[in-house]
Amino acid sequence: MRHGVRLGIDVGMARIGVARTDAHGMLATPVETVPRDLGGSSDLARIAVITTELDAVEIIVGLPLALSGATTASTNDAVRFAESLAQAVGVPVRLVDERLSTVAAQSALRASGRKAKTQRPVVDQVAATIILQHALDTERASGKPPGSPVAPTERL
Repeated sequence: MRHGVRLGIDVGMARIGVARTDAHGMLATPVETVPRDLGGSSDLARIAVITTELDAVEIIVGLPLALSGATTASTNDAVRFAESLAQAVGVPVRLVDERLSTVAAQSALRASGRKAKTQRPVVDQVAATIILQHALDTERASGKPPGSPVAPTERL
């Protein structure tokens, strides 16, 4: 298992959930929810600051595929965001299948007693935590980095 803090990102149209690992890459925990800036780059800037503050060595971005595995508009949006993020942060960015992570996050929050109305501010963080923990578990089981690497491009 590779060492170093990694960030997990759940990209949504309104919000971006951010999670982190411990330095040994064993456990994922929520960090914050960043407002999505569709017309600008304040979201990328905030994630870059978090990356620097936590001395992250890699970022895992959830890739929202359809249940069938097909790509969707959300898939394309997440790929574009990940490419822009790779340009902005200067650390490797990887895309990892995130099917049903938000559903799992909502279920976990409901099971913990949180009402639907109070879930909104944290559901994206929990989804990012689920995505990141899945990536860690996959790497631990396979011995290989999870998902696929992203090549940086400038945000349009």
